[in-house]
Amino acid sequence: MMFKLIDKDTWKRKPYFDHYFSQIRCTYSITVNIDISGIIAFKNKSRSKLYPLLIYVLTKAVNNHEEFRTAINDKGELGVWDTLLPCYTVFHEENETFSNLWTEWNDDLIAFLSNYERDIEMFGGNYGIDAKPDTPANTFPISSLPWATFTGFNLNIFADGTYLLPIFTYGKYFQQDDKYLIPLSIQVHHAVCDGFHVSRLINEIQQICNDIRLVIDKNILLL
Repeated sequence: MMFKLIDKDTWKRKPYFDHYFSQIRCTYSITVNIDISGIIAFKNKSRSKLYPLLIYVLTKAVNNHEEFRTAINDKGELGVWDTLLPCYTVFHEENETFSNLWTEWNDDLIAFLSNYERDIEMFGGNYGIDAKPDTPANTFPISSLPWATFTGFNLNIFADGTYLLPIFTYGKYFQQDDKYLIPLSIQVHHAVCDGFHVSRLINEIQQICNDIRLVIDKNILLL
């Protein structure tokens, strides 16, 4: 993993970063419905699982934009990770707890699904917050509430407000007319991204979902 330091003196975002990090420390969240009809079609055709497909979509979109890979490392330095890996929650029905797992990123969908399945098989049954050891610094969090369809979701993090990476939470998907929709909450730090950047990310997430349907429709990729 590579962490490219930011030269704040020449960084175009410096005045905004200083304002929302040092003067008025500010995070914000937005909840939207994503059309996952294409994801459901791929899932049914390929007999794959929904959750890793949703994780893939977010990770692909996040890795396309530096503002969502901007972070402060363990030395207190500001920079950008070249690649982020997803760290996602897995629920244990037997004792109603959850664990965090992380998976190596691969832009190839089938390769990523294979990585996910390997991690679930090896670590999915482990209890405790961190079921897979040695979580890298270049991970970002994804969680899921598949029991509830929500219209808003906000994390209240009582810390020093220096965590800059995005946090994603999926809800329970539902059917509306001929579409399958899923609520997605996105929490970000205003120091590194504005409403424009989040809106672009949302549009790109939707496009990736649509493109996965095209993969099936064109018979380019079948499991």
